[in-house]
Amino acid sequence: MREILPRLPTTRIPGAPPVVAGLVNVRGTLVTVVEGWRALGQAPPGPPASPPAETSQTQAPDVAGSTIILELVKAESGGGSEGQLIGFTVDEVMDMLAGGATTLEDRTGLPGVDPTLVRAVGRRNGELFIVLDIAALLGPILTT
Repeated sequence: MREILPRLPTTRIPGAPPVVAGLVNVRGTLVTVVEGWRALGQAPPGPPASPPAETSQTQAPDVAGSTIILELVKAESGGGSEGQLIGFTVDEVMDMLAGGATTLEDRTGLPGVDPTLVRAVGRRNGELFIVLDIAALLGPILTT
C-alpha cells in the first residue's frame, strides 16, 4: 500500500468493465480506480445523504469512503523501484497494522468471502481480520 486518500472523484473510461470506477489524477499521475465492492462481489454501498453534483465527464464521489492507492510490482521486474499504481475504493479504513505484530494463519472457509481472494486470516485483540490476495483480486481486472 502506498497511501490512503479521501474518496476521489473519477473520470469514467469508455469501454472499461463496470468494476473499474475510472481514472483519477494523483499528483500528476493517472491512476485507474477499482470499485472495491464490485471487485469483492459485495452489495453496493448505501446512497449518499444528499445527491452529488455531477459533470458530464467526471463522477462526483457518490459515497463517503476512501481510495487506497496500491503499488503493484511484478515479480519478474527484479525488485524494480516503482510498479503500477491502482486505486481501490473502500467504505471505511478502520486501522492499519504490520503483519509481524499478529499471527497469520492459512485461509479457511469464511462465509460470504470468496476463498480464492483470501491470502490469510489473522487475529488481533480477539478480533479476526482478513488479508486479501491482491494479485488474485486485481489480476483478472488488470488483464482485461
